[in-house]
Amino acid sequence: KDVPRAIELWTEAAELGSVDAHLDLGYVYYQPHGPHGCGVEEDEPRGVRHWQEAAMKGHVFCRHNLGVAEFDNGNHELAVQHWMISA
Repeated sequence: KDVPRAIELWTEAAELGSVDAHLDLGYVYYQPHGPHGCGVEEDEPRGVRHWQEAAMKGHVFCRHNLGVAEFDNGNHELAVQHWMISA
């Protein structure tokens, strides 16, 4: 698998407005070694920014992931707000 090429294509798609590309890039950077990651260097703020971009355009999974990120950081009230919006 060609991870750098995939990231390049997702980035191009995100710049063109693809919310699904933002979702994928969020996973790549937020949890690069998790089930959706690609083993790149971790950059949680960058991953969150991608999810924020898509969440602002109505992407439900990205909004949910923002809740998970806030929960992981101990911001439980904000996490619940994200989850309520995504419900």
